[in-house]
This record gives sequence, structure tokens and C-alpha cells, in this order.
Amino acid sequence: MSVLPSTRIYEGTRIPHPVPTILEVDPEKHRLDDILRVNFGPNHPSTHGVLRLVVDLDGETVAGIRAVIGYLHTGFEKNMEHKSWWKSVTYAPRIDYVSFHANELLYVLAIEKLLDIDVPRRAVWARMALAELNRIHSHLVWLGTSALELGAISLFWYCFDDRDQILDLFEMAGGARMHTRYVQVDFTSEARKFCDSMPKSVDEYEAILDRNAIWLERTKGVGLLSADDALALAQSGPMLRSTGVDWDLRKTMPYLAYDEVEFDVPVYGNGDVYDRYKVHMDEMRESVRIVRQCLDRLDEMDGEPWIADDRKVVLPPRHELHTSMESLIHHFKIVTEGFTVPEGEVYVAIESPRGENGCYLVSDGGARPWRVKFRAPSFAALQATATIVQGLLIADLIAAGGSLDPVMGDADR
Repeated sequence: MSVLPSTRIYEGTRIPHPVPTILEVDPEKHRLDDILRVNFGPNHPSTHGVLRLVVDLDGETVAGIRAVIGYLHTGFEKNMEHKSWWKSVTYAPRIDYVSFHANELLYVLAIEKLLDIDVPRRAVWARMALAELNRIHSHLVWLGTSALELGAISLFWYCFDDRDQILDLFEMAGGARMHTRYVQVDFTSEARKFCDSMPKSVDEYEAILDRNAIWLERTKGVGLLSADDALALAQSGPMLRSTGVDWDLRKTMPYLAYDEVEFDVPVYGNGDVYDRYKVHMDEMRESVRIVRQCLDRLDEMDGEPWIADDRKVVLPPRHELHTSMESLIHHFKIVTEGFTVPEGEVYVAIESPRGENGCYLVSDGGARPWRVKFRAPSFAALQATATIVQGLLIADLIAAGGSLDPVMGDADR
């Protein structure tokens, strides 16, 4: 891990004490008689989901804040423990419904590690391509909604137009636009067309925002977070890299085939909303680079297997069900009872669009998980809310909160 040699963002720490996630009103700075308590959310379009912010205002200045979560608790992790390994896969992408492929990939990688199964190389490269397309998809949703909240409504439509192209690619690959559940790889030609057009779109987004005086005024120097505070609050992803810390699991702890592709990790050092925006923009460009390399490798592997050949775990080809009794039995057993996973525990982490996304699994040797626990990057990001909003105007609270890029299904689970 390295940190950019930049000027200190602020002296000391701004993490509230004694509770790091709650900013109490300081009577030395504010007259308590002047404080107005406002409920911001949970049903508010600018909280990126059902997030409730209890805000103490001194005029239009944020004097105190408390983030209240739990309004979108789904119990997915506990539900997964009551399903077979095979059937519980569909729950994972619905935890973070914006970076759905990342969650599904994470859960499957954890199961495969317990199974000690060999994944065909063609499948590895297909997963990488889809994971990076999903990263672009997630960043487009963040960029469009964040710009909308600050008054740039046109960018919202542009971003969702490109997002729709990515969803079309997902539909070609797996049959569904979201929550694909399984992947095929016959989408390379259309994906190449998208890779040709997407860098130009990113340039156009920056041309709209980087010279917009309102955007610059409402993002530069707003929502400050230092590298030391970011590390203390367990931040990762764009939140951490915008503070000058060079940490990306695709580089530092490579998985899939990320150590075989060329890409750069965007790092900025001012720790404000603007730098978080710049990290997102540069990451979309780098994701396009990775997708192009994945498509090149997939073309070279045309005809190679894309699914493991283990009939105890993988469904047999459908054409065999009419001629092979053994294949029919394997199909029936997997669908009705599921496969068994050796006893053990594992933690797997990947670099999702929001940062480190981890999955802890425990198997007792049966046909369903004994314990499922996700390390949700949105939950960690919300820990920084009270730190980055200190002294902001209520209008800037919108920009600072949105820059955390939280997905409440991910935070609440």
C-alpha cells in the first residue's frame, strides 16, 4: 500500500468521538437553542435508497448527524443458509442490485474455493469481462444520479443511455439484463462496439462537468476525508483511492486473471467529492481497457470449454438427458438436493465497484451453507458519513452523501 506524497488534507482527525459514526452537536460552536433537527429520508430521492439521516442544523450548516440504516433489511444471508449451494447463488446479486455481477462472482468464487474446483480459463476471462462491464454500469448509475442531484439533469439521461447498452450485453451473455445467474460468451462482437464508443462517452461526460462552474463549486473541497481517517474507517474503493491511498485488490491481491492484463489504478490526493468523481471516471476508462483484453483472449479461446466438467457439481448438457440415465440422475440430484461442499471455512474478497467486497462461508459438509456473511462496501462507506459532512451546508450534504456511493440493499442485507 502506498500513499501519494501530497499536502495534508486537514490536520489531525475529524472522526467523531466517542462514536465514530455519530456527529454530536458541539455546544462550544453552536447555540443549542438554535439547533433544528430534521429527518432527511428514509424516503428521499437523494439518499440513494432508504437511508435516514437525522440532521441537526444551525441555520443551513450541519452541526450534527446520525445515519440510520435497516429500512431495507432483507435477511438474504440467513435465507441463503436455508437454501442449497446451487439455489442460493440467485440471492447474492440481489444484495447489491447495482453491481449484481460482482456479488454473484464473489459468492461463486468462495464456493469454488471450498470445492477446490478447476474453472476453465475461458470462463475466467468471460467473468472478468462481465465484472468490468458491471463496474462501468455501476459507475454510470452513480455518475448520472449524482449529477442529477446537483442539477445536471442532462447527464442523467446520457449515463442511462450507455447503461442500457451494457444491460443489452448482459442479456446477450446470460439471457437476463440483470441478475444473470450464469454466463455464456457469445457476445464479443457487440461488446467490442461498446468498448469503441464508451471512451468517447466518458470524454463527453467530463466535457459537460469539468467546465461547469456549479459542478466545480459544489464538489471541490466538499466532503473532505484524509487518508488516515479513511483507513481508520475501513474505507476502500474510490473512497480510499481519492484520499491518495493506492489500494486495489485487482492489483494487490489479484484474482481471476487480473495479473495478466494491463491497467492502471486511478489515485487522487485531495479526498473531496471532486476527486471521488475523477476516480470513477478514470476507472471506467481502465475497465474498458480490461474488457478489450478479455475479449481478445476469449476470441483466442473460441471452442474451448467454458464450464467445468464435474457432473457432481455442474448440470450435465441438456442433450444428454434423453440418452444417458446417469446424466439424468445427476441433473435430478443437483436440482432437488444440490451438491455437497467439503467441510471448512473460507473468506474471499474482490474489488467491487464500491470497494472491497468480501464473502465469508462456512460449510459443515452438507448441501447448504452453514454460515454466510458478506463484507459490504456500502456499509463501510456509510461509516464515513459523520466525518465528511462536518461544517457543510445542507445543500452540500447531498453531494457529500452521494459521493459515498452507497447501495442500501448492500448496507442492510
